[in-house]
Amino acid sequence: VWLTRAGSGVRLVAVDESGAPVVSVDSLVLRELTGAVAAPAAAARSLFEVTWQPEDVTPATAPTTWARLGAPDAVADLPTGPVFADVAELASAVATGDTAPEVVLLPVRGVVDVPVPQAVQALTDAVLATVQAWLTADALADSRLVVVTRGAVAAQDDERVVDLAGAAVWGLLRSAQAEHPDRIVLADIDGTIDTWALGVLAAVAADQSATGGQLAIRNDRVFAPRIVRPAGAELTLPADGPWHVAAVRPGTLDGVEIVPTTPVDLAPGEIRVAVRATGVNFRDVLIALGMYPDPAAVMGSEGAGVVLEVGPGVEGLAPGDQVFGLFEPGFGPQVVAQRERIAKVPAGWSFVEAASVPVVFLTAYYGLRALADLRAGESVLIHSGAGGVGMAAIQLAHHFGATVYATASPGKWGTLRQLGVAPERIASSRTTEFEQAFLAASGGAGVDVVLDALAGEFVDASLRLLPRGGRFVEMGKTDVRDPEVVAGQYPGVSYRAFDLNEAGGERIGQMLAELLALFEQGALSPLPTRVWDVRQARQALRHISQARHVGKVVLTVPAPVDPDGTTLVTGASGSLAGVVARHLVATGQSKRLLLASRTVPAEGSDYAALVAELKGAGASVTTVAVDVADPEQVAALVAGVDAAHPLTAVVHCAGVIADGTFTSLDADALATVMRPKVDAGWVLHEATAGLDLSAF
Repeated sequence: VWLTRAGSGVRLVAVDESGAPVVSVDSLVLRELTGAVAAPAAAARSLFEVTWQPEDVTPATAPTTWARLGAPDAVADLPTGPVFADVAELASAVATGDTAPEVVLLPVRGVVDVPVPQAVQALTDAVLATVQAWLTADALADSRLVVVTRGAVAAQDDERVVDLAGAAVWGLLRSAQAEHPDRIVLADIDGTIDTWALGVLAAVAADQSATGGQLAIRNDRVFAPRIVRPAGAELTLPADGPWHVAAVRPGTLDGVEIVPTTPVDLAPGEIRVAVRATGVNFRDVLIALGMYPDPAAVMGSEGAGVVLEVGPGVEGLAPGDQVFGLFEPGFGPQVVAQRERIAKVPAGWSFVEAASVPVVFLTAYYGLRALADLRAGESVLIHSGAGGVGMAAIQLAHHFGATVYATASPGKWGTLRQLGVAPERIASSRTTEFEQAFLAASGGAGVDVVLDALAGEFVDASLRLLPRGGRFVEMGKTDVRDPEVVAGQYPGVSYRAFDLNEAGGERIGQMLAELLALFEQGALSPLPTRVWDVRQARQALRHISQARHVGKVVLTVPAPVDPDGTTLVTGASGSLAGVVARHLVATGQSKRLLLASRTVPAEGSDYAALVAELKGAGASVTTVAVDVADPEQVAALVAGVDAAHPLTAVVHCAGVIADGTFTSLDADALATVMRPKVDAGWVLHEATAGLDLSAF
């Protein structure tokens, strides 16, 4: 339901969950409510969430007059037309005879080379001043302002917010939209604004009833935020007992479910690991779809976590050690691993970084070094170079001194260039045109080694790129050839298909140690990662199945609540923190609370009463006076937590209010609110990023 002021009443527009219109009321006059009214029972029936759903918006076809504010390249290639430095310059032009534009674009983007709090403050300050000027410019009263961001909202399951400052702008301007209906549109884009997108923005600016003045453009489609009941796409974790994610109904990703497992005793040389993060591979997609050659294969073959227990004969590891390596099934809270396939997590690595390394780097290392024996001065073709194994293989090939040719979808070529692959040695993985392109780039010599993961005609085209003979290493599973047939068709070509597990546990352990040495030397670095919670395993698998990822996909597994660990609650003197602290103690989630506030409990205060109440309920309570926006104070606070009861959860309740109407706000009000929220939240994030938290 969307409400806007209309004279002495309001205008009401209601749509259903798909966005289809239900009712429209031009004027609804409200009377004052007297007496108590019970809330409808339906209100407690379920929770709701905001999702972005497709919206049919017919682009405006009539000519629209445009103008722009600020730098023309702030977000994307925006349309040609008059550019004005600020609202004052535009309003002056209109006041002196220019036609007021129907739509004015304001592209905004956060600064990427400064710390997040500063970027948020700088961008929101600038946008606040601009929009305040806009709302008070009488000459522009009939114009509509379209604020354009990129990556400030996550409109689809496989997206994440990449412009945190832009996200803050959306929050700020939602308030402005509520107070000044029909004057402002928020639009998040994923590329260039072309003629079609311009028509969409013009249509929404003219009539905001369909989208509520908020939209995201993705792949030439329009999405608008809707409040709906959760669709149940996420998996539900069991209340107790071990479990793992499995392909219960192979053939569709929707057939992936959580199933209970039975704990097993440790055999000699085995360890039990509490999984914190687990890597996702294309192998897991094939298993889910029922396409993997081994019907007994299970999903989740790598990860990182904490040692819970060691079996007989295990040396060099003890409970509490952070480890990573190969194990299965990794999509669950616990797993039994072989000691020889596990190593300690390097200092400074997060669980996510550690979980992203084993399969891709071991596969690339085994294929290029052990099987292909790639050497300095040789050349290698690496297919799917922007995927996990591909990016690892490019790093290794460069370290070995080889010349790299690589394929990827055109949208990922920038990733290959960043990895040091020359533009003339990059081609598309979607057509076989790479064959002629690479023959031309090599002067007809082709390459010495092919690391392949493709199938069909792509394999044949790749084999023809070995005209002088060479080594063809196949790590795919869907089109394995007969080595003798290949040798007969392509003289001098050695064909080898492989699976990493064939190397054996001892060799895998050796390679893991060799790779760690290269990481320590700076010759290798972990890949970029896209992270989902394990409850979103279906979404992660779908993301890989559509080849939309760059680098590595990782699932995080929630750390179990540890009542004996320490829970930090900030803003402890406030009423919200009191509600949280009482809940944690009453539900048994925490027996030890570290309450942080700018002041210590004063005798007779509500804060002192809260501390006494919590202690009376059996909790151990420590209070500390600290400015949670100060990095040094927070670092000291975290470092001072008793090692016997380490910090395992953080609940950030600190905050202050400096509210007012949008046009009355100023930079000082923003700074007052943002320091204990944005600044402190970021400081807490950085201070605890390396800790094994069950909640933040």
